[in-house]
Amino acid sequence: MSAKPANEGPAHEAYDAVIVGGGHNGLVAAAYLARAGRSVLVLERLGSTGGAAVSTRPFAGVDARLSRYSYLVSLLPKKIVRDLGLDFRVRTRTVSSYTPVERAGRPTGLLVGGGERRTREAFARLTGSDREYDAWQRFYAMTGRVAQRVFPTLTEPLPTRDELRRTIDDEDAWRTLFEEPIGAAIERTFTDDLVRGVVLTDALIGTFADAHDPSLRQNRCFLYHVIGGGTGAWDVPVGGMGAFTDALASAARAAGAEIVTGHEAVRVETDGRSAEVAYRTEDTDGTVAARHVLVNASPQELAALTGDTPPAPAEGAQLKVNMLIERLPRLRDTSVDPREAFAGTFHIAEGYEQLATAHAQAASGALPAAPPSEIYCHSLTDPTILAPHLVERGYQTLTLFGLHTPARLFAHDNDVVREELLLSTLAQLDAHLAEPIADCLATDAEGRPCIEAKSPLDLERDLRLPGGNIFHRDLAFPHVQEGTGRWGVETTHPNILLCGAGAVRGGGVSGIPGHNAAMAVLEDQPLG
Repeated sequence: MSAKPANEGPAHEAYDAVIVGGGHNGLVAAAYLARAGRSVLVLERLGSTGGAAVSTRPFAGVDARLSRYSYLVSLLPKKIVRDLGLDFRVRTRTVSSYTPVERAGRPTGLLVGGGERRTREAFARLTGSDREYDAWQRFYAMTGRVAQRVFPTLTEPLPTRDELRRTIDDEDAWRTLFEEPIGAAIERTFTDDLVRGVVLTDALIGTFADAHDPSLRQNRCFLYHVIGGGTGAWDVPVGGMGAFTDALASAARAAGAEIVTGHEAVRVETDGRSAEVAYRTEDTDGTVAARHVLVNASPQELAALTGDTPPAPAEGAQLKVNMLIERLPRLRDTSVDPREAFAGTFHIAEGYEQLATAHAQAASGALPAAPPSEIYCHSLTDPTILAPHLVERGYQTLTLFGLHTPARLFAHDNDVVREELLLSTLAQLDAHLAEPIADCLATDAEGRPCIEAKSPLDLERDLRLPGGNIFHRDLAFPHVQEGTGRWGVETTHPNILLCGAGAVRGGGVSGIPGHNAAMAVLEDQPLG
Protein backbone atom coordinates (compact mmCIF):
# COMPACT_ATOMS: atom_id res chain seq x y z
CA MET A 1 0.00 0.00 0.00
CA SER A 2 1.48 3.33 -1.03
CA ALA A 3 1.55 6.26 1.33
CA LYS A 4 3.94 9.01 2.25
CA PRO A 5 7.20 7.72 3.70
CA ALA A 6 7.25 7.72 7.50
CA ASN A 7 9.91 10.48 7.56
CA GLU A 8 7.87 12.81 5.35
CA GLY A 9 5.44 14.88 7.38
CA PRO A 10 2.15 16.64 6.60
CA ALA A 11 2.22 18.94 3.59
CA HIS A 12 0.29 21.74 5.32
CA GLU A 13 0.03 23.39 8.71
CA ALA A 14 -3.77 23.31 8.91
CA TYR A 15 -6.63 21.14 7.61
CA ASP A 16 -10.39 21.08 7.74
CA ALA A 17 -10.15 17.64 9.36
CA VAL A 18 -7.35 15.66 10.93
CA ILE A 19 -8.10 11.97 11.40
CA VAL A 20 -6.14 10.17 14.09
CA GLY A 21 -5.69 6.55 13.04
CA GLY A 22 -5.75 4.97 9.59
CA GLY A 23 -7.93 1.97 10.35
CA HIS A 24 -10.84 1.26 8.05
CA ASN A 25 -13.21 3.69 9.78
CA GLY A 26 -10.67 6.51 9.61
CA LEU A 27 -10.19 5.83 5.91
CA VAL A 28 -13.95 5.82 5.30
CA ALA A 29 -14.25 9.21 7.01
CA ALA A 30 -11.26 10.55 5.07
CA ALA A 31 -12.72 9.46 1.74
CA TYR A 32 -16.14 10.97 2.43
CA LEU A 33 -14.72 14.28 3.65
CA ALA A 34 -12.19 14.61 0.84
CA ARG A 35 -14.86 13.84 -1.75
CA ALA A 36 -16.93 16.63 -0.19
CA GLY A 37 -14.10 19.08 -0.82
CA ARG A 38 -12.57 19.22 2.65
CA SER A 39 -8.84 19.22 3.27
CA VAL A 40 -8.06 16.01 5.17
CA LEU A 41 -4.98 14.61 6.89
CA VAL A 42 -4.79 11.04 8.25
CA LEU A 43 -2.12 10.40 10.88
CA GLU A 44 -1.28 6.70 11.30
CA ARG A 45 1.26 5.60 13.90
CA LEU A 46 2.10 2.29 12.18
CA GLY A 47 4.00 1.90 8.94
CA SER A 48 0.85 1.11 6.96
CA THR A 49 -2.86 1.77 7.13
CA GLY A 50 -5.64 -0.71 7.85
CA GLY A 51 -5.54 -1.24 11.61
CA ALA A 52 -7.18 -4.57 12.46
CA ALA A 53 -8.59 -4.98 8.94
CA VAL A 54 -5.38 -6.00 7.21
CA SER A 55 -3.94 -8.90 5.27
CA THR A 56 -0.40 -10.13 5.96
CA ARG A 57 1.91 -12.99 5.11
CA PRO A 58 2.61 -14.21 8.66
CA PHE A 59 4.55 -17.33 7.77
CA ALA A 60 8.13 -16.92 6.56
CA GLY A 61 8.65 -17.72 2.89
CA VAL A 62 5.03 -18.76 2.31
CA ASP A 63 2.92 -16.80 -0.18
CA ALA A 64 -0.34 -16.91 1.74
CA ARG A 65 -1.98 -13.53 2.48
CA LEU A 66 -4.20 -14.04 5.52
CA SER A 67 -6.77 -11.71 7.06
CA ARG A 68 -4.76 -11.58 10.25
CA TYR A 69 -7.24 -10.11 12.73
CA SER A 70 -10.72 -9.45 11.32
CA TYR A 71 -11.81 -11.87 8.64
CA LEU A 72 -15.48 -11.77 7.55
CA VAL A 73 -17.78 -8.97 6.38
CA SER A 74 -21.42 -8.49 7.33
CA LEU A 75 -21.99 -4.97 8.65
CA LEU A 76 -20.44 -3.03 5.76
CA PRO A 77 -23.31 -1.17 4.04
CA LYS A 78 -23.40 -1.39 0.25
CA LYS A 79 -24.09 2.33 0.42
CA ILE A 80 -20.50 2.99 1.52
CA VAL A 81 -19.07 0.81 -1.25
CA ARG A 82 -21.22 2.64 -3.82
CA ASP A 83 -20.69 6.15 -2.44
CA LEU A 84 -16.91 5.77 -2.41
CA GLY A 85 -16.66 3.81 -5.65
CA LEU A 86 -14.67 1.05 -3.95
CA ASP A 87 -13.08 -1.71 -6.00
CA PHE A 88 -14.08 -4.35 -3.47
CA ARG A 89 -16.18 -7.50 -3.60
CA VAL A 90 -17.39 -10.21 -1.24
CA ARG A 91 -18.49 -13.77 -1.89
CA THR A 92 -21.24 -15.62 -0.09
CA ARG A 93 -20.53 -18.89 1.68
CA THR A 94 -22.47 -21.89 0.42
CA VAL A 95 -22.62 -23.34 3.93
CA SER A 96 -23.62 -21.35 7.00
CA SER A 97 -22.25 -23.69 9.65
CA TYR A 98 -21.33 -27.21 10.66
CA THR A 99 -21.31 -28.32 14.28
CA PRO A 100 -19.91 -31.78 15.10
CA VAL A 101 -21.07 -33.71 18.13
CA GLU A 102 -21.08 -37.27 19.44
CA ARG A 103 -24.53 -38.73 20.08
CA ALA A 104 -25.20 -42.28 21.30
CA GLY A 105 -21.51 -43.08 20.94
CA ARG A 106 -21.29 -42.15 17.27
CA PRO A 107 -19.96 -39.03 15.53
CA THR A 108 -22.59 -36.86 13.88
CA GLY A 109 -23.28 -33.17 13.50
CA LEU A 110 -25.50 -30.40 12.22
CA LEU A 111 -24.89 -28.93 8.76
CA VAL A 112 -26.78 -25.70 8.08
CA GLY A 113 -26.65 -24.90 4.38
CA GLY A 114 -26.78 -26.55 0.98
CA GLY A 115 -30.46 -25.76 0.53
CA GLU A 116 -33.61 -25.93 2.65
CA ARG A 117 -34.28 -29.62 2.09
CA ARG A 118 -30.80 -30.66 3.07
CA THR A 119 -30.80 -28.46 6.17
CA ARG A 120 -34.18 -29.80 7.29
CA GLU A 121 -32.89 -33.35 6.88
CA ALA A 122 -29.78 -32.51 8.92
CA PHE A 123 -31.93 -31.19 11.78
CA ALA A 124 -34.17 -34.24 11.68
CA ARG A 125 -31.20 -36.62 11.62
CA LEU A 126 -29.69 -34.92 14.67
CA THR A 127 -32.83 -34.30 16.74
CA GLY A 128 -35.25 -36.98 15.54
CA SER A 129 -38.01 -34.67 14.26
CA ASP A 130 -38.77 -31.47 12.34
CA ARG A 131 -39.51 -29.49 15.50
CA GLU A 132 -36.14 -27.83 15.90
CA TYR A 133 -35.86 -26.94 12.22
CA ASP A 134 -39.30 -25.35 12.24
CA ALA A 135 -38.35 -23.39 15.36
CA TRP A 136 -35.10 -22.35 13.67
CA GLN A 137 -37.00 -21.07 10.66
CA ARG A 138 -39.41 -19.03 12.81
CA PHE A 139 -36.64 -17.59 14.97
CA TYR A 140 -34.47 -16.45 12.08
CA ALA A 141 -37.46 -15.16 10.14
CA MET A 142 -37.96 -12.88 13.15
CA THR A 143 -34.33 -11.72 13.22
CA GLY A 144 -34.49 -11.23 9.46
CA ARG A 145 -37.45 -8.87 9.78
CA VAL A 146 -35.57 -6.93 12.46
CA ALA A 147 -32.47 -6.80 10.24
CA GLN A 148 -34.44 -5.34 7.34
CA ARG A 149 -35.78 -2.57 9.56
CA VAL A 150 -32.73 -1.80 11.70
CA PHE A 151 -29.79 -2.05 9.32
CA PRO A 152 -30.76 0.95 7.14
CA THR A 153 -30.90 3.13 10.28
CA LEU A 154 -27.21 2.58 11.04
CA THR A 155 -26.12 5.24 8.55
CA GLU A 156 -28.80 7.71 9.60
CA PRO A 157 -28.96 9.98 12.67
CA LEU A 158 -29.53 7.97 15.83
CA PRO A 159 -33.17 7.11 16.49
CA THR A 160 -34.49 7.30 20.02
CA ARG A 161 -35.27 4.03 21.75
CA ASP A 162 -39.00 4.55 21.15
CA GLU A 163 -38.41 5.41 17.49
CA LEU A 164 -36.39 2.24 16.98
CA ARG A 165 -39.07 0.22 18.73
CA ARG A 166 -41.71 1.63 16.37
CA THR A 167 -39.44 0.95 13.40
CA ILE A 168 -39.14 -2.72 14.39
CA ASP A 169 -42.91 -2.89 14.96
CA ASP A 170 -42.80 -6.33 16.57
CA GLU A 171 -43.23 -6.47 20.33
CA ASP A 172 -42.13 -10.11 20.63
CA ALA A 173 -38.94 -9.36 18.71
CA TRP A 174 -38.34 -6.22 20.77
CA ARG A 175 -38.66 -8.18 24.02
CA THR A 176 -36.44 -10.99 22.74
CA LEU A 177 -33.60 -8.76 21.55
CA PHE A 178 -33.81 -5.58 23.62
CA GLU A 179 -35.42 -6.36 26.98
CA GLU A 180 -34.78 -9.88 28.23
CA PRO A 181 -31.54 -11.91 28.21
CA ILE A 182 -31.22 -13.76 24.91
CA GLY A 183 -30.90 -17.05 26.83
CA ALA A 184 -34.57 -16.83 27.77
CA ALA A 185 -35.69 -16.77 24.14
CA ILE A 186 -33.25 -19.51 23.14
CA GLU A 187 -34.51 -21.82 25.89
CA ARG A 188 -38.12 -20.95 25.12
CA THR A 189 -37.69 -21.61 21.40
CA PHE A 190 -35.32 -24.57 21.16
CA THR A 191 -34.97 -27.82 23.09
CA ASP A 192 -31.83 -29.43 21.62
CA ASP A 193 -28.62 -28.48 23.45
CA LEU A 194 -26.52 -28.33 20.29
CA VAL A 195 -29.03 -26.19 18.41
CA ARG A 196 -29.28 -23.84 21.38
CA GLY A 197 -25.51 -23.51 21.42
CA VAL A 198 -25.25 -22.71 17.71
CA VAL A 199 -27.79 -19.91 18.17
CA LEU A 200 -26.06 -18.53 21.26
CA THR A 201 -22.62 -18.25 19.68
CA ASP A 202 -23.59 -15.08 17.82
CA ALA A 203 -24.11 -13.44 21.21
CA LEU A 204 -20.61 -14.30 22.43
CA ILE A 205 -18.14 -13.39 19.68
CA GLY A 206 -15.70 -11.06 21.42
CA THR A 207 -18.12 -10.68 24.33
CA PHE A 208 -17.60 -12.31 27.72
CA ALA A 209 -21.09 -12.94 29.02
CA ASP A 210 -23.49 -15.65 30.10
CA ALA A 211 -26.68 -16.29 28.14
CA HIS A 212 -28.65 -14.82 31.06
CA ASP A 213 -26.39 -11.85 31.85
CA PRO A 214 -28.74 -9.09 33.10
CA SER A 215 -26.56 -6.41 31.47
CA LEU A 216 -27.74 -7.67 28.04
CA ARG A 217 -24.26 -7.22 26.59
CA GLN A 218 -24.82 -10.61 24.95
CA ASN A 219 -28.02 -9.30 23.35
CA ARG A 220 -26.19 -6.34 21.86
CA CYS A 221 -23.54 -8.62 20.43
CA PHE A 222 -26.22 -10.94 19.05
CA LEU A 223 -28.09 -8.07 17.41
CA TYR A 224 -25.06 -6.85 15.48
CA HIS A 225 -24.32 -10.39 14.33
CA VAL A 226 -27.77 -10.94 12.82
CA ILE A 227 -28.62 -7.59 11.18
CA GLY A 228 -25.71 -7.12 8.74
CA GLY A 229 -26.80 -6.11 5.25
CA GLY A 230 -30.42 -6.55 6.28
CA THR A 231 -29.95 -10.33 6.19
CA GLY A 232 -27.34 -11.24 8.81
CA ALA A 233 -25.16 -12.99 6.23
CA TRP A 234 -21.39 -13.09 6.84
CA ASP A 235 -19.43 -12.95 3.61
CA VAL A 236 -15.85 -13.55 2.53
CA PRO A 237 -13.84 -10.50 1.37
CA VAL A 238 -12.29 -11.30 -2.01
CA GLY A 239 -8.53 -10.90 -1.71
CA GLY A 240 -8.70 -10.86 2.08
CA MET A 241 -9.60 -8.10 4.50
CA GLY A 242 -6.61 -6.07 3.37
CA ALA A 243 -8.26 -5.72 -0.05
CA PHE A 244 -10.96 -3.66 1.63
CA THR A 245 -8.64 -1.26 3.40
CA ASP A 246 -6.38 -1.02 0.36
CA ALA A 247 -9.43 0.05 -1.66
CA LEU A 248 -10.39 2.58 1.01
CA ALA A 249 -6.92 4.10 1.15
CA SER A 250 -6.88 4.37 -2.63
CA ALA A 251 -10.30 6.04 -2.65
CA ALA A 252 -9.26 8.50 0.08
CA ARG A 253 -6.05 9.47 -1.71
CA ALA A 254 -7.81 9.75 -5.07
CA ALA A 255 -10.27 12.18 -3.49
CA GLY A 256 -7.39 14.31 -2.18
CA ALA A 257 -6.90 13.08 1.36
CA GLU A 258 -3.35 13.10 2.64
CA ILE A 259 -2.21 9.95 4.49
CA VAL A 260 1.00 9.87 6.46
CA THR A 261 2.21 6.74 8.23
CA GLY A 262 4.72 6.46 11.04
CA HIS A 263 3.15 9.53 12.69
CA GLU A 264 1.66 8.97 16.14
CA ALA A 265 -0.77 11.55 17.53
CA VAL A 266 0.13 12.23 21.15
CA ARG A 267 -2.07 15.20 22.16
CA VAL A 268 -5.18 17.02 21.01
CA GLU A 269 -6.01 20.48 22.33
CA THR A 270 -9.25 22.26 21.45
CA ASP A 271 -11.35 25.27 22.36
CA GLY A 272 -14.39 23.70 20.71
CA ARG A 273 -13.96 25.61 17.45
CA SER A 274 -10.41 24.86 16.38
CA ALA A 275 -7.93 22.23 17.47
CA GLU A 276 -4.24 21.42 17.44
CA VAL A 277 -2.93 17.88 17.07
CA ALA A 278 0.59 17.12 18.26
CA TYR A 279 2.36 14.13 16.75
CA ARG A 280 5.71 12.40 16.87
CA THR A 281 7.77 10.21 14.61
CA GLU A 282 11.02 8.33 15.09
CA ASP A 283 12.87 11.50 14.13
CA THR A 284 10.83 14.52 15.10
CA ASP A 285 7.80 16.13 16.74
CA GLY A 286 5.26 18.42 15.14
CA THR A 287 1.77 19.91 15.26
CA VAL A 288 -1.04 20.55 12.80
CA ALA A 289 -4.19 22.63 13.18
CA ALA A 290 -7.67 21.42 12.36
CA ARG A 291 -11.26 22.58 12.51
CA HIS A 292 -12.34 19.03 13.36
CA VAL A 293 -10.45 16.06 14.76
CA LEU A 294 -11.80 12.56 14.18
CA VAL A 295 -10.30 9.89 16.42
CA ASN A 296 -10.25 6.42 14.89
CA ALA A 297 -9.09 4.82 18.12
CA SER A 298 -10.61 3.54 21.34
CA PRO A 299 -12.37 5.78 23.89
CA GLN A 300 -9.38 5.16 26.17
CA GLU A 301 -6.99 6.50 23.52
CA LEU A 302 -9.29 9.47 22.95
CA ALA A 303 -9.19 10.33 26.66
CA ALA A 304 -5.40 10.03 26.68
CA LEU A 305 -5.16 12.45 23.75
CA THR A 306 -7.48 15.06 25.24
CA GLY A 307 -6.56 14.66 28.91
CA ASP A 308 -10.12 13.76 29.84
CA THR A 309 -11.16 11.12 32.38
CA PRO A 310 -10.93 7.72 30.69
CA PRO A 311 -13.94 5.40 30.55
CA ALA A 312 -14.17 2.19 32.53
CA PRO A 313 -11.56 -0.40 31.49
CA ALA A 314 -12.52 -2.68 28.63
CA GLU A 315 -11.70 -6.37 28.38
CA GLY A 316 -11.51 -8.69 25.40
CA ALA A 317 -12.23 -12.40 25.65
CA GLN A 318 -11.02 -14.29 22.62
CA LEU A 319 -8.19 -16.34 21.15
CA LYS A 320 -7.41 -15.67 17.48
CA VAL A 321 -5.52 -18.39 15.59
CA ASN A 322 -4.35 -18.39 11.97
CA MET A 323 -3.26 -21.60 10.26
CA LEU A 324 -2.08 -22.72 6.86
CA ILE A 325 -2.68 -26.41 6.16
CA GLU A 326 -1.52 -28.72 3.39
CA ARG A 327 -4.92 -30.39 3.22
CA LEU A 328 -8.25 -30.28 4.98
CA PRO A 329 -8.42 -32.85 7.79
CA ARG A 330 -10.74 -35.82 7.50
CA LEU A 331 -13.76 -35.82 9.84
CA ARG A 332 -14.98 -38.56 12.15
CA ASP A 333 -18.45 -37.75 10.83
CA THR A 334 -18.02 -39.31 7.39
CA SER A 335 -21.44 -38.12 6.20
CA VAL A 336 -20.05 -34.61 5.67
CA ASP A 337 -17.42 -33.54 3.16
CA PRO A 338 -14.68 -31.52 4.92
CA ARG A 339 -14.92 -28.96 2.11
CA GLU A 340 -18.48 -28.25 3.21
CA ALA A 341 -17.83 -28.49 6.94
CA PHE A 342 -15.02 -25.93 6.87
CA ALA A 343 -16.54 -23.61 4.25
CA GLY A 344 -19.01 -22.27 6.78
CA THR A 345 -18.52 -21.70 10.50
CA PHE A 346 -17.23 -24.91 12.11
CA HIS A 347 -18.41 -24.84 15.74
CA ILE A 348 -16.27 -26.63 18.34
CA ALA A 349 -17.35 -27.36 21.94
CA GLU A 350 -20.21 -24.91 21.51
CA GLY A 351 -23.15 -26.83 22.88
CA TYR A 352 -25.35 -24.69 25.12
CA GLU A 353 -24.23 -26.30 28.36
CA GLN A 354 -20.62 -26.38 27.19
CA LEU A 355 -20.75 -22.61 26.65
CA ALA A 356 -22.26 -22.06 30.09
CA THR A 357 -19.61 -24.22 31.73
CA ALA A 358 -16.77 -22.50 29.89
CA HIS A 359 -18.08 -19.08 30.96
CA ALA A 360 -18.41 -20.14 34.58
CA GLN A 361 -14.89 -21.56 34.65
CA ALA A 362 -13.38 -18.43 33.08
CA ALA A 363 -15.37 -16.17 35.40
CA SER A 364 -13.87 -18.05 38.34
CA GLY A 365 -10.36 -17.37 37.04
CA ALA A 366 -9.64 -20.70 35.33
CA LEU A 367 -9.10 -21.53 31.68
CA PRO A 368 -12.10 -23.41 30.27
CA ALA A 369 -11.47 -27.15 30.39
CA ALA A 370 -13.12 -27.49 26.97
CA PRO A 371 -12.52 -24.13 25.28
CA PRO A 372 -15.26 -23.27 22.78
CA SER A 373 -14.20 -21.96 19.38
CA GLU A 374 -15.19 -21.74 15.75
CA ILE A 375 -13.24 -22.07 12.52
CA TYR A 376 -13.74 -21.14 8.93
CA CYS A 377 -11.69 -21.60 5.77
CA HIS A 378 -11.36 -18.43 3.66
CA SER A 379 -9.57 -20.14 0.79
CA LEU A 380 -12.44 -22.55 0.06
CA THR A 381 -14.57 -19.55 -0.97
CA ASP A 382 -11.78 -17.28 -2.20
CA PRO A 383 -8.53 -19.03 -3.18
CA THR A 384 -6.99 -15.78 -4.47
CA ILE A 385 -5.28 -15.20 -1.11
CA LEU A 386 -3.00 -18.16 -1.88
CA ALA A 387 -0.29 -18.32 -4.50
CA PRO A 388 -1.34 -20.51 -7.49
CA HIS A 389 1.18 -23.23 -6.64
CA LEU A 390 -0.31 -23.55 -3.14
CA VAL A 391 -3.82 -23.79 -4.57
CA GLU A 392 -2.70 -26.51 -6.97
CA ARG A 393 -1.23 -28.51 -4.08
CA GLY A 394 -4.46 -28.30 -2.08
CA TYR A 395 -3.32 -25.86 0.62
CA GLN A 396 -6.00 -24.08 2.65
CA THR A 397 -6.20 -21.44 5.36
CA LEU A 398 -8.01 -21.90 8.65
CA THR A 399 -9.06 -19.07 10.96
CA LEU A 400 -10.04 -19.99 14.53
CA PHE A 401 -11.78 -17.68 16.99
CA GLY A 402 -11.92 -18.87 20.58
CA LEU A 403 -14.57 -17.73 23.07
CA HIS A 404 -14.72 -17.18 26.84
CA THR A 405 -11.04 -16.42 27.37
CA PRO A 406 -11.00 -12.98 29.06
CA ALA A 407 -7.80 -10.96 29.17
CA ARG A 408 -7.53 -11.38 32.95
CA LEU A 409 -6.63 -15.06 32.46
CA PHE A 410 -3.44 -14.11 30.60
CA ALA A 411 -2.20 -11.44 33.02
CA HIS A 412 0.16 -13.72 34.99
CA ASP A 413 2.08 -15.15 32.01
CA ASN A 414 0.67 -14.36 28.59
CA ASP A 415 2.99 -16.67 26.63
CA VAL A 416 2.47 -19.71 28.84
CA VAL A 417 -1.30 -19.31 29.10
CA ARG A 418 -1.66 -18.66 25.37
CA GLU A 419 0.20 -21.88 24.55
CA GLU A 420 -1.80 -23.90 27.07
CA LEU A 421 -5.04 -22.54 25.71
CA LEU A 422 -4.00 -23.17 22.11
CA LEU A 423 -3.18 -26.81 22.83
CA SER A 424 -6.47 -27.44 24.65
CA THR A 425 -8.45 -25.64 21.95
CA LEU A 426 -6.87 -27.75 19.20
CA ALA A 427 -7.52 -30.86 21.28
CA GLN A 428 -11.24 -30.03 21.20
CA LEU A 429 -11.02 -29.78 17.42
CA ASP A 430 -9.06 -33.04 17.17
CA ALA A 431 -11.84 -34.83 19.03
CA HIS A 432 -13.97 -34.46 15.89
CA LEU A 433 -11.26 -35.21 13.35
CA ALA A 434 -10.08 -38.53 11.95
CA GLU A 435 -6.51 -37.18 12.01
CA PRO A 436 -4.82 -34.57 14.23
CA ILE A 437 -4.84 -31.05 12.86
CA ALA A 438 -1.10 -30.89 13.60
CA ASP A 439 -0.53 -33.53 10.90
CA CYS A 440 -2.15 -31.25 8.34
CA LEU A 441 -0.23 -28.06 9.13
CA ALA A 442 2.07 -26.67 6.46
CA THR A 443 5.58 -25.57 7.42
CA ASP A 444 7.30 -22.28 6.67
CA ALA A 445 10.69 -21.68 5.04
CA GLU A 446 12.41 -22.49 8.33
CA GLY A 447 10.51 -25.71 8.94
CA ARG A 448 8.15 -24.31 11.58
CA PRO A 449 4.44 -25.18 11.64
CA CYS A 450 2.32 -22.47 10.01
CA ILE A 451 0.23 -21.51 13.01
CA GLU A 452 0.05 -18.33 15.07
CA ALA A 453 -2.13 -17.42 18.06
CA LYS A 454 -3.08 -14.05 19.49
CA SER A 455 -4.45 -13.51 23.00
CA PRO A 456 -6.34 -10.39 24.11
CA LEU A 457 -3.10 -9.04 25.55
CA ASP A 458 -1.37 -9.55 22.19
CA LEU A 459 -4.14 -7.55 20.49
CA GLU A 460 -3.78 -4.81 23.08
CA ARG A 461 -0.03 -4.66 22.42
CA ASP A 462 -0.19 -4.89 18.63
CA LEU A 463 -3.31 -2.83 17.88
CA ARG A 464 -3.95 -0.89 21.11
CA LEU A 465 -7.31 -2.56 21.54
CA PRO A 466 -8.12 -1.84 25.21
CA GLY A 467 -7.84 -5.10 27.09
CA GLY A 468 -7.81 -6.77 23.68
CA ASN A 469 -11.49 -5.90 23.21
CA ILE A 470 -12.26 -6.16 19.48
CA PHE A 471 -15.16 -3.71 19.91
CA HIS A 472 -13.08 -1.24 22.02
CA ARG A 473 -15.78 -1.45 24.72
CA ASP A 474 -19.16 -3.09 25.25
CA LEU A 475 -21.38 -2.69 22.22
CA ALA A 476 -24.36 -0.34 22.54
CA PHE A 477 -27.86 -0.79 21.19
CA PRO A 478 -28.25 1.28 17.99
CA HIS A 479 -30.36 4.06 19.46
CA VAL A 480 -29.80 7.22 21.47
CA GLN A 481 -27.89 6.61 24.70
CA GLU A 482 -27.45 9.00 27.61
CA GLY A 483 -24.95 11.64 26.54
CA THR A 484 -24.83 10.70 22.85
CA GLY A 485 -25.29 13.22 20.11
CA ARG A 486 -27.11 13.13 16.80
CA TRP A 487 -24.80 10.60 15.10
CA GLY A 488 -23.44 8.59 18.04
CA VAL A 489 -19.88 9.81 17.41
CA GLU A 490 -19.93 13.06 19.38
CA THR A 491 -17.75 13.73 22.44
CA THR A 492 -17.76 16.40 25.16
CA HIS A 493 -15.70 18.55 22.76
CA PRO A 494 -17.85 19.95 19.91
CA ASN A 495 -15.18 19.57 17.24
CA ILE A 496 -13.71 16.23 18.31
CA LEU A 497 -15.50 13.09 17.14
CA LEU A 498 -14.99 9.40 17.86
CA CYS A 499 -15.00 7.50 14.57
CA GLY A 500 -13.79 4.08 15.76
CA ALA A 501 -15.46 0.91 16.99
CA GLY A 502 -16.24 2.52 20.37
CA ALA A 503 -18.81 4.86 18.83
CA VAL A 504 -22.49 4.01 19.13
CA ARG A 505 -23.14 1.65 16.19
CA GLY A 506 -19.45 0.78 16.13
CA GLY A 507 -17.78 -2.61 16.31
CA GLY A 508 -16.95 -5.01 13.53
CA VAL A 509 -15.71 -4.17 10.06
CA SER A 510 -18.47 -1.84 8.91
CA GLY A 511 -17.20 1.65 8.11
CA ILE A 512 -20.36 2.91 9.83
CA PRO A 513 -18.64 5.03 12.53
CA GLY A 514 -16.40 6.55 9.84
CA HIS A 515 -19.41 7.39 7.68
CA ASN A 516 -21.35 8.83 10.61
CA ALA A 517 -18.44 10.95 11.83
CA ALA A 518 -18.02 12.36 8.34
CA MET A 519 -21.73 13.18 8.18
CA ALA A 520 -21.49 14.97 11.54
CA VAL A 521 -18.59 17.08 10.25
CA LEU A 522 -20.39 17.96 7.03
CA GLU A 523 -23.47 19.08 8.95
CA ASP A 524 -21.36 21.19 11.29
CA GLN A 525 -19.02 22.57 8.61
CA PRO A 526 -20.91 23.28 5.38
CA LEU A 527 -18.91 24.58 2.45
CA GLY A 528 -18.83 28.30 1.88
